Amino acid sequence: MTDRSERSKAPKGRKSAPRRPGAGGKPAHAASPRSDERSKEEPKRSGSDEKPRSKRFGRRPPSAGRGRGDAEKRTTRDDTRSGPKTTDRSKTTEGKARPEGGWKRPFGAKPDRTGKPFRKSAPKRSSDRDRNTDTPDDGRIRLNRYLSNAGVASRREADQLIQAGVVSVNGQIVTELGTKVGPNDKVQYGGQRLSREKKRYVLLNKPKDFLTTTDDPRDRRTVMALVEKACTERIYPVGRLDRNTTGLLMLTNDGDLARKLTHPSEGAEKIYHVTLDKNVAAVDLIKLTEGVMLDDGPAKADEARFVDGAERKEVGLKLHMGKNRVVRRMFEALGYDVVKLDRVIFAGLTKKDLPRGRWRHLTDKEVLFLTKRKSS
Repeated sequence: MTDRSERSKAPKGRKSAPRRPGAGGKPAHAASPRSDERSKEEPKRSGSDEKPRSKRFGRRPPSAGRGRGDAEKRTTRDDTRSGPKTTDRSKTTEGKARPEGGWKRPFGAKPDRTGKPFRKSAPKRSSDRDRNTDTPDDGRIRLNRYLSNAGVASRREADQLIQAGVVSVNGQIVTELGTKVGPNDKVQYGGQRLSREKKRYVLLNKPKDFLTTTDDPRDRRTVMALVEKACTERIYPVGRLDRNTTGLLMLTNDGDLARKLTHPSEGAEKIYHVTLDKNVAAVDLIKLTEGVMLDDGPAKADEARFVDGAERKEVGLKLHMGKNRVVRRMFEALGYDVVKLDRVIFAGLTKKDLPRGRWRHLTDKEVLFLTKRKSS
């Protein structure tokens, strides 16, 4: 009876929430009797004086207590966004009254930055290429590069020609290195006027009975007759193939690349398919790689192997040397006569899909490969 009377005297409108399982860090069935007695002895406070309890103690704070803290945080956050700090926080630098609830903008609207100080970003560091843009580009280039683009020689060789006094600009002989010429200047070499040309790269599958030269005084057939329709620019062969030798031959007006591919220390690799008059002994293949003495000095191949699936008369030879008729002379020094000689690979380029006597332009990828290749 006493318990029911005490419960009836409790203030209306506030019901004690049932104890959730696990509230206070203990399960509901593990509640100690001592805590029950303490709750009965302590009188319950009135609704106005009772502090809101957190969820941890089994009671959710009232809505008034929750909203007050959030509103204060939101107001403080809006104050920091409203603009520069002033003595009167109720107004901005523009003198507008601060609306109740803070300076809020609808979703998607751009912030109003009027009156805010503008902060300049640090200037970007200019690269070397950007620093050179202050000088106007009038199309002037060095004379040695002009001669190289015209297909006369490489830049290093062009410097020697300039110093020799065989190059003239606008009718005057120029011997000073570093001289620049423009598109309208008249450059002559050997009595002929030169022109700035686009670089061309042509790969030819040379047939037999054609000379590897730009001009023959005896009017014999040359490789230039095979590529006369390839381009309007003046191109010339890179390296040399004998009249009876067939295979890949490159022609270009890029003097720097031509020098790189034919230089003794940076020469391009060449692979030949050699057919001889008799079977070759295996010991002679070893001699080819170790070195054979010729009239102008020793010569050796990088690799020498028999051709797979063929007779012992056919040999594959790989070398970087660029001596005249070096392959034929190496086999002649060992007692063999070359019946047929075909260059199948030149600087990584093959004659795939290139019939005999036909030519094609190199792709940009192939040109990049040749210009960026390292010396072997």
